[in-house]
Amino acid sequence: MDIVQGIIIGIVQGLTEFLPVSSSAHLVFIQNILGVESSLAFDTFLHLGTLIAVLWFFRADIYQMLESWWYSIHDISQGRFREGFYEDPYKRLAWYVIIATVPVGIVGVLFEDSIDALFSGALYVPAFFLFVTGTILYLSQRMPSGEINYDTITKKEALFMGLGQACAILPGLSRSGTTIAAGLTIGLEKEFAAKFSFILSVPAIFGAFVFQLADIGAAMNVNFLPVFLGFVASIIAGYLAIRWMLDLIQNKSLDIFAYYCWLVGIIVFMGSIAHIF
Repeated sequence: MDIVQGIIIGIVQGLTEFLPVSSSAHLVFIQNILGVESSLAFDTFLHLGTLIAVLWFFRADIYQMLESWWYSIHDISQGRFREGFYEDPYKRLAWYVIIATVPVGIVGVLFEDSIDALFSGALYVPAFFLFVTGTILYLSQRMPSGEINYDTITKKEALFMGLGQACAILPGLSRSGTTIAAGLTIGLEKEFAAKFSFILSVPAIFGAFVFQLADIGAAMNVNFLPVFLGFVASIIAGYLAIRWMLDLIQNKSLDIFAYYCWLVGIIVFMGSIAHIF
């Protein structure tokens, strides 16, 4: 992998991690197009890049959540956990993120080998699920606008979005697309659905980063410069993708992403069947 290829893959990862078009599918597609095979070290740095992007963008919210969560732990020892939980929306949000992360953790542990097999299989698998992503997005845009936000979200809505994130562990199912669509379906405000989806990505991306980090020692025999520049590109692209998505979901329809997923899914699916890719 050369420098240009590293930067291109980094940009693709950063954009598609937060745009509802499936980063897993696009990484498989772009690596096939460029004729390169991504290394474990590169994948790890790409995950770190997108993690940094979302942490920096939502730094104020995440800091408030972490602070409130720590106070919530202190509330337990004071016997006032319930009161504090309902008084501070950031305490609730912090716990709801934890609750919503449980499903993807369970799925990842129980079905790791099956999921790895899907990722290493034919391109028609992510192409098919990319088509499913488009359909989910399209249907979610036909739902009436909801009013659930920071103050009114409950564990039921949080867990439902967490189940959507767990489903998105399949290659081609967009994590952001599935979770945002799940939120819109159950009545979350559009902007809050996107924000909660992105904040919910933090423990998921961090978990993937830690999981890969454990095995990275034997995979560091790579050209450092393409990896580093791809890492930087993923941070910048990820940050811009978050800004773009928050603007789009408030002011415009996400149908454009549904059409894109359908088009790319059909092209890659047919190409895979015809052995073009």
